[in-house]
Amino acid sequence: MKNYELKLPDNYREAFVVDATDKKLAVTLNVVNLIIAAAVILISWLLIRPQNLMESLSLSDYLIFLGCLLCYLVLHELVHGAAYKLLTRQKLTFGLTLSVAYCGVPDIYVYRRASMISLLAPFCVFTVVFGAAVFLMPTPQEQFCAAILLALHWGGCVGDLYDTYLYLTRFRSPLTLMRDTGPKQTFYLPQES
Repeated sequence: MKNYELKLPDNYREAFVVDATDKKLAVTLNVVNLIIAAAVILISWLLIRPQNLMESLSLSDYLIFLGCLLCYLVLHELVHGAAYKLLTRQKLTFGLTLSVAYCGVPDIYVYRRASMISLLAPFCVFTVVFGAAVFLMPTPQEQFCAAILLALHWGGCVGDLYDTYLYLTRFRSPLTLMRDTGPKQTFYLPQES
């Protein structure tokens, strides 16, 4: 099966739009992001029990943490891009708005399977990376810092997970197409005969 169409087939209609630059949706996604991140941080604190966290970490530890967080933001979008590039070989766009960092393929219409792979690629990759770091770090303080990165990652994937949820509940047909401009995803379905 093809992974994308260069133009929208004639028999398709717009079915739904997810626009992360829409204020209401952006607020909703960010609130869900904060709830997920806070819950994971709280659970991690209770499980790991880092003692004297502020006293045991040096300035260089904080700088390394911030560096890891900034690198993660860039790498998250690059993983989306790598998946899209492997599946479509089409031109990618990257950007940043006040509400979202993004990667998209605005000049094509991507089928459900390829779109879901691209949506879930960063979630899968960085859940393994940060999850492993939680268990492999030598001190509870470093484990907790890795858990914070995991929490921010899971919270930060809320838009990707929302689109995946839509695919699993509303757009289950393999014929579903999506145009992904980055901050905006438009779902298309074939019209019934």
